[in-house]
Amino acid sequence: MISTRFKSMGLQPFLNAFLVISLLIPVAVFAEDPKLDSKEQTRAPTAFADEKPVPVLHWGEGDGKSYLIPALDVVGFIFVLNQFDRHFMDDDVYHSDFSSFKENLTGGWVSDSDPFSINQFMHPYAGSMYHGFARSAGLDYWSSLGYSATGSLLWELAGETSPPSINDEFTTGFGGSILGEPLYRMASLLLESGDGKPGFWRELGVAALSPATGFNRLAYGERFKGVFRSRNPAVFTRFQLGVNLTASVKSNVNRNPNTDEDAIPQSYQKGEPIADFTIGYGLPGKPGYTYARPFDYFDFQFTAAGSNVFENIISRGLLYGTDYAAGDNYRGVWGLYGTYDYISPQIFRVSTTALGLGTTAQWWLARSLALQGTALAGVGYGSAGTIHGEGERDYHSGITPQGLLALRLIVADRAALDLELRDYYVSGRAASESDGAENVLRGVATLTVRVYNLHGITLRYTVSRRDAQYNNLADTSQTVGSISLGYTYLGQTHFGAVDWRPKSAGGP
Repeated sequence: MISTRFKSMGLQPFLNAFLVISLLIPVAVFAEDPKLDSKEQTRAPTAFADEKPVPVLHWGEGDGKSYLIPALDVVGFIFVLNQFDRHFMDDDVYHSDFSSFKENLTGGWVSDSDPFSINQFMHPYAGSMYHGFARSAGLDYWSSLGYSATGSLLWELAGETSPPSINDEFTTGFGGSILGEPLYRMASLLLESGDGKPGFWRELGVAALSPATGFNRLAYGERFKGVFRSRNPAVFTRFQLGVNLTASVKSNVNRNPNTDEDAIPQSYQKGEPIADFTIGYGLPGKPGYTYARPFDYFDFQFTAAGSNVFENIISRGLLYGTDYAAGDNYRGVWGLYGTYDYISPQIFRVSTTALGLGTTAQWWLARSLALQGTALAGVGYGSAGTIHGEGERDYHSGITPQGLLALRLIVADRAALDLELRDYYVSGRAASESDGAENVLRGVATLTVRVYNLHGITLRYTVSRRDAQYNNLADTSQTVGSISLGYTYLGQTHFGAVDWRPKSAGGP
């Protein structure tokens, strides 16, 4: 049994303690916040004069939030998801009952080997739903993280008959919050945009970005119509529609040592359509903007391709830190970041949930030349592996040190050059098997030129390399590179450059 590994590693007492603490969370949250300020609250109409007014959420005042409603949301979501899976999925694992719940509650924890996309994307996305239910009910990031962790625990114990998985708990609980917070913040930005009360299309956009937020706004009427206060961050957005022009693959996976030929050729689809979205939120340097809350700075990227809908989902946010300045032309933030990365360039994939120390800053090199960048080093739990590899393991999981260096050179309001380098080392530590390791290196160069108003073109080169060494397999190496060209719609003409300089120094 895989669970015996955790016992032999000495982790079982910590898992049992985590289980007890997590089970106490619902008890603590099943109470409404009593604070109501009549000067700030809007009272919903009542049928009888002696009825208590229904509290309405007012962000920033601490009024109208609910601990009970998101708890009910999470339980209801898990119940509906379990019922859907047991009726439409051909798998007995979803036919859970009280006996399976009791067995999971008293049994050991394991490291499961569900399909990569299930463990590394679907679980974090479910966690983002739990997180969104709590955030849209007025709770802060840390409280909402408790809901994503508890929701994950409830699913592990009662949603499936299989033993609870420690890696699923981590990716769903913590990874779900890192994925869910940017989605919630983007939905809130959409609500803040425009004039007056959000209409149908903005509400629909909110539901698409953060379904949990959209549900609470619809299901509870005016109860949660209050809009989260972004405090006017500096924001950069870029949306691209393009096509892969060329692609190349070098791989010795499936290589026949006698003929030096591939038994199952691996290829990267050329000419496929690509959609890409990037947002930087809370870019450093804006006067008066502070970083008092988790994710007051974050960067979020999403890429979809014709052959691979979820090719990249990358999220990083400042959990705890502060801003700083060096001279008149340099501003930045630094501190503890949370990251969630999912990268799948058709022939292999890597995904991690991690914590890291780093900094994000901007430097005015000249009057119309700015350099933005992020340097980050951290460690988390990750998975990596090949796709369609004959005799190859589907993926390998373990403790994952990782690093990031990202730069953006902005030339006035005309062009921007982005350079990005990521490295992931998926070790054999804290894994269900420890006979090997994988290293994934990814580099991206993006040149965007603004042609007219907010419209431009983007030329991008992406290269990814995977090297794997296992005791019972030959060493393997895979490299995939592609060049894409596309139309770009920008959110701003200045590519996100933040200008804090006075006019006398060349500022606006």
